Amino acid sequence: MSNWLIYTVGFFAQLLFSGRLVLQWILSEKSKKVLTPSLFWKLSLLASFLLFVYGYLREDFAIMLGQALTYFIYIRNLQLQGEWQKAPKILRWFLFLFPVLLVIYSYNNNSYDIDKLFRNDAIPLWLLILGSVAQIIFTLRFVYQWLYSEKNKESSLPFGFWLLSLIGSILILTYAVLRKDPVLLVGHLMGSAIYIRNIVILKKQV
Repeated sequence: MSNWLIYTVGFFAQLLFSGRLVLQWILSEKSKKVLTPSLFWKLSLLASFLLFVYGYLREDFAIMLGQALTYFIYIRNLQLQGEWQKAPKILRWFLFLFPVLLVIYSYNNNSYDIDKLFRNDAIPLWLLILGSVAQIIFTLRFVYQWLYSEKNKESSLPFGFWLLSLIGSILILTYAVLRKDPVLLVGHLMGSAIYIRNIVILKKQV
């Protein structure tokens, strides 16, 4: 597949990720408190779907790892909001099984190679470690958000979510500069500004 098509998938995914943040930010500014609209989670799931494909096409394990860890948390938040059940059953099954189906398909076609993912000549081991650590920290925000939401029986975005978002985003920006990845760079530049703004709004709520 040509590089321009791969980057198109990546940029569209980041556009959706940025769109969900802009939507959440505008609604939060309007109400003067941090909100969690269902569209935020729908855009998150679609963007994660596309970015997982982008990471696979670029043979970038760090990107795939980050998406694989958050993909099902997006689904769980839609379940908590009662939106997941409204989607057609066939669509729910497809989205739920997609990551597994992609791995099985690739394995059966002899294109899935764990060693290749971990030993990409374009990504030195130290950079792969940096990218993976950054993605793990960035992903922990959704683990924290998920546990917080399960405890309160409603989908919400607490202060800890935005703090972990900012820390993870700064690390991913560092990775993006070193990796020379314009998709990650553009997406996280905008994201960092919105994370800071949500932290400010939450501080004012206290």
